[in-house]
Amino acid sequence: MKSYVSAALALALCCAGAARAQPQAQGDWPCRQVRVQSVAVAGVWTGPSIDAAQKSWRDDAALGDLVARISARRTPMETTQKLIGDFATASGDRRKERLTTLFSGVYATLEAERREVLAGLDRYGAKQKQLAERLREETQAMRAEQDKPTQDAQKLKDASEALQWDLRIFDERRHALSYVCETPALIEQRLGALARAIEAAID
Repeated sequence: MKSYVSAALALALCCAGAARAQPQAQGDWPCRQVRVQSVAVAGVWTGPSIDAAQKSWRDDAALGDLVARISARRTPMETTQKLIGDFATASGDRRKERLTTLFSGVYATLEAERREVLAGLDRYGAKQKQLAERLREETQAMRAEQDKPTQDAQKLKDASEALQWDLRIFDERRHALSYVCETPALIEQRLGALARAIEAAID
């Protein structure tokens, strides 16, 4: 039991310490990747300015449906490129204007999705820090109980089971982070690929 307690205490202290040592600018951010609040338009788009189109795309139901469809990561890029090409052809003389408006909608949609993911990760990180602190406290309390001359066997058993359960939850959440932390980058990649496809259709 003592070896288990020592391992649990080491993990809890390590996790809580890492949480406290995180740079202040990162807040509750739980990922190794640096937190970037937003993707600049200029970083992915070299086409016409989207300033005038930032609101107008929402007034076109058909365009809005297309934005939603091509922005979804489940839509294959091959399908997306065909949809963009069909839209460009149907736009006729307004091709450049319409495609610029399309990108404006894509940018707004994916940026909003990315912000939601960042906020969710911040909440996730805050919960992990709280759980790490609880693990530290539970482990120290159990060690103190073990060190007593007269031990309460049932109390130790209950404390051990509670600690093991919290450790399991913490570890599962920690492993899940390796995938979840990639989501902002996946959204950025989607945005960049769509920007290139739309720009290609403008030319």
